[in-house]
Amino acid sequence: MSQNTDRDSLPNPLDPEEMMSRDEIESIQLTRLKETLHHAYNNVPYYKEKYDNAGVHPNDLKVLDDLKIFPFTEKEDLRKTYPFGMFAVPQHEVVRIHASSGTTGRATVVGYTQQDLDDWAKLGARCLRLSGVKPGWKVHNAYGYGLFTGGLGAHAAAERLGTTVIPMSGGQTEKQITLIKDFAPDAILCTPTYLLTIGDAMQRMGLDPRATSLKVAVLGAEPWTEEMRHELEEMFDIDACDIYGLSEVMGPGVAGESNDRKDGSHIWEDHFRPEILDAFDETKVLPDGEHGELVFTSLTKQALPIIRYRTHDLTRLLPGTSRPGHRRMGRITGRSDDMIILRGVNLFPSQIEELILKVPALSPHFQLVLTRPDRMDQLAVKVERRADASSEDCVNAAKQLAKLIKIHVGSSCAIDVVEPESLERSMGKLKRIYDLRNN
Repeated sequence: MSQNTDRDSLPNPLDPEEMMSRDEIESIQLTRLKETLHHAYNNVPYYKEKYDNAGVHPNDLKVLDDLKIFPFTEKEDLRKTYPFGMFAVPQHEVVRIHASSGTTGRATVVGYTQQDLDDWAKLGARCLRLSGVKPGWKVHNAYGYGLFTGGLGAHAAAERLGTTVIPMSGGQTEKQITLIKDFAPDAILCTPTYLLTIGDAMQRMGLDPRATSLKVAVLGAEPWTEEMRHELEEMFDIDACDIYGLSEVMGPGVAGESNDRKDGSHIWEDHFRPEILDAFDETKVLPDGEHGELVFTSLTKQALPIIRYRTHDLTRLLPGTSRPGHRRMGRITGRSDDMIILRGVNLFPSQIEELILKVPALSPHFQLVLTRPDRMDQLAVKVERRADASSEDCVNAAKQLAKLIKIHVGSSCAIDVVEPESLERSMGKLKRIYDLRNN
């Protein structure tokens, strides 16, 4: 075959379910939800005991809204049943196992049947296609491989779409840059902060990130703001789109964002039923449009059915646009477990990022350091200056940022503008908060 073949002419059909109406989607959801509840109740002793203790049974679900009578599933439930107590199929049907890092406790373990893996690849391919990735493209995958779901999940999705996958994994930033130069990929898959790390490293090497072959970046695994999207799109001259997932629910591919609209990620509701909880009253399920905690129920997972899983991600549900039958998630504004309560004020790292990027002299590289001198919580924002910012620019920038935080967040904090390259760089998921209050 000639190397000059027009790759954009390769077939790229949608799954029929992608364009179903809302009524068709909800009909599928009700059927699959009933099946999932019975599957979990009959095959996972933990679920059976939990539902019996709560006085509910799968037969109690008559309409979709009845889901709210069933108990939540928490990360702690998976830890209590470690390693395989939540699996709903015999071990010989589990063809792959993934697990969280377990940095804040015992790891959460998830399993997949072959059908689960096929569904995962299909939904991930939907996300990539929606974000503008095309069959025949070369895709540089810089998500970490291994027990983390990101690398292998994104890899299978890209293969399913019909792309050529470059399985670089995370880290080794100079090698990443070499392969991007030499292999000329069309798209890159990684976290937003790691793409920023790659761009900064290119500039230090005298390379122009805008001159690469990259056209599209599909970024996930951590919350990021519209300001960060603009920063990355300007830095690389690309389109940057979100992809959403978490290992307990499936992995990357639960929801994806349209390249044309960039208006939030469409949830593949033929496979997942989302809810939004009131952040202050977990018994209250909120209507579409209201902001709260995202909860997911899987509708087709065999090895690990997950029912009313509390993600702790804060967002809202909106009507579908590019895929009208599938509702969208608003941008994740933070995680309830990443929320900082500072002298009675709630704030999230994404709020600080948004304000930093309004100050021209400051870069997107920052850390939040919490201390407690004299029994009073204090927050310091350590943020790198941009390379072309003068000392006077930095003094003014610190004052401007402190004022913005006071106005928009409602709390005072110290601003420490530091030298470029002095803060830790992301090799995957970036740690933003350093809580030293108990040190």
